[in-house]
Amino acid sequence: MAYEHTPVSVTGKRAVVIGGTSGIGRAIALGFAAENADVIATSRDATRVANVTDEIRETGAETTEITCDVAERASVEALCEAAVEAFGGVDVLVNSFGGAARQSVLDVPENEWGRVMNTQLSGIYRATQVFAREMIGENGGEANGKPGGSIVEIGSLSTSLAIPELAAYTTAKGGLEAFTRVAARDCAPARVNAVRPGFTETPLTAETYAEGTHRHERIAERTAVGRLARPEEIVGAAIYLASDAASYTTGECITIDGGFAAGAFKE
Repeated sequence: MAYEHTPVSVTGKRAVVIGGTSGIGRAIALGFAAENADVIATSRDATRVANVTDEIRETGAETTEITCDVAERASVEALCEAAVEAFGGVDVLVNSFGGAARQSVLDVPENEWGRVMNTQLSGIYRATQVFAREMIGENGGEANGKPGGSIVEIGSLSTSLAIPELAAYTTAKGGLEAFTRVAARDCAPARVNAVRPGFTETPLTAETYAEGTHRHERIAERTAVGRLARPEEIVGAAIYLASDAASYTTGECITIDGGFAAGAFKE
């Protein structure tokens, strides 16, 4: 039997990136567009949505401008409907949203805990459920003759660390990883995977891990690559998982940490 090579490519894919207006999500949205996918990048911030939509259009990719609040099911459903109307279907969903105030377990208020869970964990559930139903339904889920579609959840290395004052965020991201494994079974033939980025320079981390700070220096010292990641360095994993080259990859969590775990032991 002749060897058949499936390239790592998102050309012709129809993608939606929730949280695609800042940080890692924005890099993924623009990376997909640069690789010839049609992309909708969305978040709650209308100004940011407008700006990144213009950037996507500049690449020549098809897109449409719409905001989305993952805390509201109706908003997620409206996004899915808009994507289907614009593209005729959805092949790829990337969920890249997160962030929470740094608060000790002893201090975090119950309403803040609930807010984080409703967006970062229940939001993952809502978006995955709505888009998976579309992907495996009769109207969507076919790209280049291959059914199913791909969902990529953006997690965090914090799930394997004990970072003080990040209990709500870390708990939500840990739930994301468990959800990913179960969703991979329940949502087949759609594939569901996660990416676990290490410490990455984004607007959300700019103050906490700013260059020159003690935290930045400690992280860089422990990381094999010797620095924090740039958002663009997470894009390749998302492209792989979205591509047909990953047709047998589901229920997995890929860590992109620059060798942070490998650098845990120092002489």
